[in-house]
Amino acid sequence: MGCRCAQEAEALAQARDLRLLLAINATMFVAEGMAGWLAGSMALVSDALDMLADAIVYALSLYAVGRSVQDKARAAAWSGMFQIALGLGAGAESLRRFFFGATPEPLAMLGVGALALAANLVCLRIIARHRHGEVHMRASWIFSRNDVLANLGVMGAGILVMLVQAPWPDLVVGLAIAAVVSRGGMDILAQARAAAQAR
Repeated sequence: MGCRCAQEAEALAQARDLRLLLAINATMFVAEGMAGWLAGSMALVSDALDMLADAIVYALSLYAVGRSVQDKARAAAWSGMFQIALGLGAGAESLRRFFFGATPEPLAMLGVGALALAANLVCLRIIARHRHGEVHMRASWIFSRNDVLANLGVMGAGILVMLVQAPWPDLVVGLAIAAVVSRGGMDILAQARAAAQAR
């Protein structure tokens, strides 16, 4: 009975935290995506797509709360596939902008990047208590951790664009974020397969 109560309490805690994470990332996807488009920054657009991927991950993880190990592994696998797809899309757009893009607005990159970093640090703190938990929660931890690195990259690109007055730092960081997102998706796919085989 005590074990059952503990499981239910953990499921409630997971659901509460995932709803909050979903709301933060969905809001930041819209805000950062619009800012990136207006500023002409591929790094911001890639990071916004990363926020969308995370929102999808949190929604799938929320679906998996309280379900079977197989369902949790399946949710994690879908999360990984969405991450890879969005990463590839962001990478393709970054390459396109190498040939057709303009120099982005560096101050917007710095300001919005700092806002996104603050949001992701909040997310990282929330999800940190679940980082050694079940596979669907570990997926959320991996992607939140990568987000912080991506935000720092956006801000670094903003500084470099300001210094060199050229678009290439933004495009390089956009490609790097796309690669990190895709790699994170592959990592969680491997963990999801391992969790499904261990049941």
